[in-house]
Amino acid sequence: MGARSAFNLFLLYTVFLSPCLQLTQCNVTYDREALLVNGQRRILFSGSIHYPRSTPEMWEDLIQKAKDGGLDVVDTYVFWNLHEPSPGNYTFEGRYDLVRFIKLVQTAGLYVHLRIGPYICAEWNFGGFPVWLKYVPGISFRIDNEPFKAAMQTFTQKIVQLMKDEELFESQGGPIILSQIENEYEHLSKAFGEAGHAYMTWAAEMAVGMDTGVPWVMCKEDDAPDPVINTCNGFYCDNFSPNKPYKPTIWTEAWTGWFTQFGGPNYKRPVEDLAFAVARFVQNGGSFINYYMYHGGTNFGRTAGGPFIITSYDYNAPIDEYGLIRHPKYGHLMELHKAVKLCEQALLNADPTVTSLGRYQQSHVFSSKPGGCAAFLSNYNANSAATVTFNNRNYELPAWSISVLSDCENVGVQTSQKQFFPTNSELWSWETFSEDIASWTGDTTLTVIGFLDQLNITRDSTDYLWYTTSVDISPSESFLRGGKHPILNVQSAGNAMHVFINDQVSGSTYGTMQDQRFTFTGDVNMHAGVNKISLLSVAVGLPNNGPHFETWNLGVLGPVVLQGLDQGSRDLSGQTWSYKVGLKGESMNLGSPTSTSAVNWTRVSIGTQNQQPLTWYKANFDAPEGDAPLALDLGSMGKGQVWINGESIGRYWTIHANGNCSACGYSGTFRINKCQFGCLQPTQQWYHVPRSWLKPSQNLLVVFEELAGDVSKIDLVKTSVRTICAEISESHPLIRELDTKSQGKLKEQKKPKLSLECTNGHSISAIKFSSFGTPSGSCGNYKHCTCHAPNSTPVLNKRCVGKQKCSVTVSNANFGMDPCPGTVKKLSVEAICAPITT
Repeated sequence: MGARSAFNLFLLYTVFLSPCLQLTQCNVTYDREALLVNGQRRILFSGSIHYPRSTPEMWEDLIQKAKDGGLDVVDTYVFWNLHEPSPGNYTFEGRYDLVRFIKLVQTAGLYVHLRIGPYICAEWNFGGFPVWLKYVPGISFRIDNEPFKAAMQTFTQKIVQLMKDEELFESQGGPIILSQIENEYEHLSKAFGEAGHAYMTWAAEMAVGMDTGVPWVMCKEDDAPDPVINTCNGFYCDNFSPNKPYKPTIWTEAWTGWFTQFGGPNYKRPVEDLAFAVARFVQNGGSFINYYMYHGGTNFGRTAGGPFIITSYDYNAPIDEYGLIRHPKYGHLMELHKAVKLCEQALLNADPTVTSLGRYQQSHVFSSKPGGCAAFLSNYNANSAATVTFNNRNYELPAWSISVLSDCENVGVQTSQKQFFPTNSELWSWETFSEDIASWTGDTTLTVIGFLDQLNITRDSTDYLWYTTSVDISPSESFLRGGKHPILNVQSAGNAMHVFINDQVSGSTYGTMQDQRFTFTGDVNMHAGVNKISLLSVAVGLPNNGPHFETWNLGVLGPVVLQGLDQGSRDLSGQTWSYKVGLKGESMNLGSPTSTSAVNWTRVSIGTQNQQPLTWYKANFDAPEGDAPLALDLGSMGKGQVWINGESIGRYWTIHANGNCSACGYSGTFRINKCQFGCLQPTQQWYHVPRSWLKPSQNLLVVFEELAGDVSKIDLVKTSVRTICAEISESHPLIRELDTKSQGKLKEQKKPKLSLECTNGHSISAIKFSSFGTPSGSCGNYKHCTCHAPNSTPVLNKRCVGKQKCSVTVSNANFGMDPCPGTVKKLSVEAICAPITT
């Protein structure tokens, strides 16, 4: 079949968290096998859901979907820059309400892994550090430096004490079973030498000394001192071992996809490969797996770091940016979790017997009296399936797969396709306000000789900083009499820059994540006399990792050289430069509904307006009916920022993606250059609009456009899963099952079932394609072949249409015939979901 499962046999498994009967029974310890929660070894599946990357109104649904997907634990970073925006001033409200988030996880019956850091990386602005930290006298980040250690300890203690006050650690009867200090420090520890090792050791001792009653971990830090557990991050961790034989094997970040940068492609990690990696980790002794991300969410406001990280943090996760389930990833992993949970006691109470079944094939058999028996059949061949003999039976193993043998039900994996639809919610009463470059840059903040670092001036209060100087052009210059225009060269680490000559735009340029320093080179139109040069430097997020990233430059660095004059080149770097922080519209807080009256807006007919750079737009709209997630389609725009009712949706930039968007197969080692998509299209076209930010009517949309986008084509759209597909072979699972309940005896397999399920509030309205036989193609372009049961569609119509979910047994009897005897057949179905009308 088109998307082969990386495991074969499953059983429904329900996780129950037993509340502590007495406080003394609440504890978390560990041994070499696993974490012991209240004295019981557990194989735990976890998923990263970052509370500020969604809204509080979304949290409960996201957590429930995580539980339904077979997770035991929700993992989150703690975001220092959000919680302490200025020294000693803390905020834990709204999207920053960490306690509320953790209590919702607890209410759902799940555990929490709290990754305090407080350095988090996470493609987050400044790696999660507040910018004020850079300006603490004598500070040096993430090294044996007393000012840094003092600030880090103060914040860590603040969070730990907050958790203790709310009784949220498992030792107090709460859900937190694990905490993390620092984050992916090993490469820095080596780079910093003795000072790095000393800092890492101090951080571990500091954390342990806070007496939380739960273990601490350090990810990607092989030297983590006892009792801290060192853990693995990566696409694969099956070869990882902790630094002591009495520590459990923990995978703190199993990457479900990858982040996206403006100008780059999007990334997809096939779930077959992810499930294969997880099964390999478990069969090799792994007992804690955290999916990074399980729900990625959105980088609202100016929280994205990198720089150049896009506003969407979807990460190709099992739950998408909008909170919709992504099939087949969600369903495939859910079935893997069920299969592993069925084997849990055998896996935790026995070492495997490993047997070669072929050149690339192995069996790992776990057998123990209290835990029963389980077997993992592996095929490491990336190119071809293999037939192996196990317990005197033949098994067909797909390429690059592990089949988990246990007593279970066989369910096909569903695929879904998200689509965007018009809402018929009209944006009306468009008005504009243009930045007055002449007056704004004339009222300077600071004037000095040469260049200053952008972050030192703005303190990240804005993305924008103006650099302005002037140059006197002699009336005798040849270019004034028909010669070639002079050329301006500007070197910058901006991350982007717009050049204005005499308050008129002359050009723009930008860097990339890989090459953050860039040069603007362009002809400039000047006149005799004094000419004004204004450079608008634009940040696209602050760096979030690297040695001493707090020292990295931002903004115009120089030299700035004017070439093509009669006397040669003129270096303007040593001249007097004036600085102005931000934009006039920002100073008036035009993104807020309470401040839009601060300027005189101009009513325009948008369709006929000549678009200009550095322009603010505003319009009103009514909230669309229903509860489907919403997005702004900004495909017609250039670059800028957008607000709805004063809430910042984030940065937008419709720069087209460059990459290698060739075919994507699941088999073989995954790397980020393997499965790219979206090439030659805007890196991000749709921007999440949380419904909780809307009023029934008179919602305010404010857009600031840096370039010359066309706001008349902005559209508010809704997104939902309208197309679902499923496919399963009659030989899935293959031949026989190993029944753990009968001590390894073989039994006849059950017939596999194909399942379809629409999202809540939707039902199956039509079967677009159905074929029991040998259909070809994939979801969206299935095709009938010569082997086809004519009764396929009627059977699916009868079983599924009008229902929110359904299942169909894959058998000749169910379809009234064997369309091609002697051939292994499959059932492929494409269905349409539609809103349920009352």
